[in-house]
Amino acid sequence: LGVNVSEIEAPYILDGRTRSEVADELRHKLADIPGVNIEIGQPVSHRIDAMLSGTEAQIAIKIFGPDLPTLHRTATEISNAIGDVNGITDIAVEQQVERPHLEIRPRRHAMAYYGITPGQLARWVSVNIGGTEVGKIYDDGIPRSIRLMSSERWRGSIDGISSLTIDTQRGVVPITYVADVVSTSGPNTINRENLNRRIVVSANVEERDLRGAVDEARNVIEEKIKIPEGYNVVYSGQFESEAAATRTLVLASIGALIIILILLYMEFHDIKESLIILVNMPLAMIGGVLMLRLTSGELNIPAIIGFISLLGITTRNGMLLISRYNSLHNDGLALSERILKGSSDRLLPIIMTALTSALALAPLALRGGDPGNELQSPMAIVILGGLLTSTLLNIFVIPILYYYVQHRKK
Repeated sequence: LGVNVSEIEAPYILDGRTRSEVADELRHKLADIPGVNIEIGQPVSHRIDAMLSGTEAQIAIKIFGPDLPTLHRTATEISNAIGDVNGITDIAVEQQVERPHLEIRPRRHAMAYYGITPGQLARWVSVNIGGTEVGKIYDDGIPRSIRLMSSERWRGSIDGISSLTIDTQRGVVPITYVADVVSTSGPNTINRENLNRRIVVSANVEERDLRGAVDEARNVIEEKIKIPEGYNVVYSGQFESEAAATRTLVLASIGALIIILILLYMEFHDIKESLIILVNMPLAMIGGVLMLRLTSGELNIPAIIGFISLLGITTRNGMLLISRYNSLHNDGLALSERILKGSSDRLLPIIMTALTSALALAPLALRGGDPGNELQSPMAIVILGGLLTSTLLNIFVIPILYYYVQHRKK
């Protein structure tokens, strides 16, 4: 990081407030400091963001192009445009300011007249202004460099540098005979990526899903900002990894469903009974979606993992019922009788197994605002909601479906 960036790790204890409330108060109070951009995050997430996008923020909007002032102007327009997007905070444009420079501009016709090549002029500037190492001296066993350069009196001002002389084929002449020494300004830094100049607009997301915020910001930029010809905008950050992880999890979900269906068929040897058991999955999804909507309202990677976990957990209740129905069928009980008796026999085991899992997940779900619990809480909330609805609906839906299938089979 440059000298214009400072990172402060501030441990804190939450007492009666959530982390987001503390972060909002910090942003509000630190916003009074002039000329400072504030980004609030966590040490681990900052390291991950830096690896993903090169910035310590969840979203990095990178603008590529050849002209630095145009890049900065476009970045400023983008930062102003996305400021109205719900959930986006800590918007910052990569700092790019003009700083004073001293330029020695060669006059090539004069250099040719005096027989000076560009390399000779570059070496003259390097020696007189920057200095060159000509040897070492040992001071109490510690090696120290000996550098040759013009004294501070001559290299410390434009007039002093203009008075310095250079050897030429026509004798010694002032440097102003072959070059112009001028004071100007230039950018403090020029950042590149894939050989192209770029500037970054960084931002974080609070109280909203990351993908939705990025999509809305993209739409706002496309509608309000006219990107100059020869310039392009690239979106980077956590949402890229989230998209890749989501694709992987979708494939994993499909694979899990296929494997569960195969295992159920191997157990019951009846495709219809296997499908009846799988009905528990949408019943569980109802509770997971409702619980997620009532809490954070964000569908993130931990929540998706929770839904995948529900695929296996919720099939247990259906297996308990169907296996008991089949056992009573082998004992010769009629359809209605075995449904009533089997359901009453399995009622307590179903409730006890669901209650055991729910009690274990409740602390994780209720303390979602605690530091370090950001990944466990959404997963626990989804599983808890899914267990609730699948247990309640399983007692009614599975017997009805079983009765319908067996009645048609007769």
